[in-house]
Amino acid sequence: MKIKEIIAVIEELAPVSYQESYDNTGMQIGNPDKEINSVLLTLDVTEKVVSEAIGKKAGLIISHHPVIFGQINKISGHTVAERIIIKAIKNDIAIYSCHTNLDSTWNGLNIKLAEKLGLTDVKILKPVTGTLKKIVTFVPTEYAEKLRIALFNAGAGQIGNYDSCSYNIEGKGTYKAGENTTPFIGKKGELHTEPEIRIETIFPLHLKNNILAALIANHPYEEVAYDIYSLDNSFNRQGIGAIGSFQDAIDERIFLSQIKHTLNCKFIKYSALTGKKIKKVAVCGGSGSSLISDALALNADAFITADLKYHQFQEPENKMLLVDAGHFETEYHALEIFYELIIKKFPTFALYFSKANINPVNYL
Repeated sequence: MKIKEIIAVIEELAPVSYQESYDNTGMQIGNPDKEINSVLLTLDVTEKVVSEAIGKKAGLIISHHPVIFGQINKISGHTVAERIIIKAIKNDIAIYSCHTNLDSTWNGLNIKLAEKLGLTDVKILKPVTGTLKKIVTFVPTEYAEKLRIALFNAGAGQIGNYDSCSYNIEGKGTYKAGENTTPFIGKKGELHTEPEIRIETIFPLHLKNNILAALIANHPYEEVAYDIYSLDNSFNRQGIGAIGSFQDAIDERIFLSQIKHTLNCKFIKYSALTGKKIKKVAVCGGSGSSLISDALALNADAFITADLKYHQFQEPENKMLLVDAGHFETEYHALEIFYELIIKKFPTFALYFSKANINPVNYL
């Protein structure tokens, strides 16, 4: 199995273009064309994790957190990251990381976290804007159905839980073929009028090349006319955090105990109890304090995240229970996502969960 075949499965769910501007998702070390027999899954890459990969003869480590995150000007072995890089290269171990793009995608880290906690009717907490496009094209009537299906198969036409969405208008197209053309319909030098269907449908920006390839391959004309528009609509299949509800409201203390048990937390930190039952819950794995106001705006009864600062526990002002369940604890299930994606596509491929990757935060 080539590394790039594994990567393609992950990036189909979590495109690299979904990552935050500060992030460094993707191949950290190694050649995507390398043949491998097994993969080691980990949240963080440490020297012990690389040693574990060597022992298991795993040619690829897939991590959530990138080992190369900030600027590296030299590789001399003076820092942990430099030693990891040296060790991996010496032992021909490739490293691939899937970080904030996994956080930002539908069925990614935050949707999985919400579902693990038992929430239903889950949605993205803060959808992105500016990543949706609309394509408009014109095709002879008898070819419209074939072209629509090709565009849908390439990823166009998804609106919420609906797919194959398009708008179609009947009309007439005109054109005059020049001397150096081979017109599909009509003759050179003559004005031709053709009954056509105008097809409109939307797609996310990262699928643009796929959509255009499908359009060109399935349109009968020699020169294909199309327009692409940028939309300001929010895209509810991409964004940070998630929000959902319990079927029945539960007591705050029972809610806190459930978090601790489900996420295997040694302890959790939380703001003052509100005295209200918990039904609507927002979540963000890892450092999600920037979403406190978004959770409040959507009337969440509680918000679960990690890495909260002292004064941030005061922000909800008794309107919402704020819970810090730990960075490691709220993101560890990223490994489950990697496993499920790969094993579904390649059922017999060898995958290992790292036993050397442990929470770097210790408690007394």
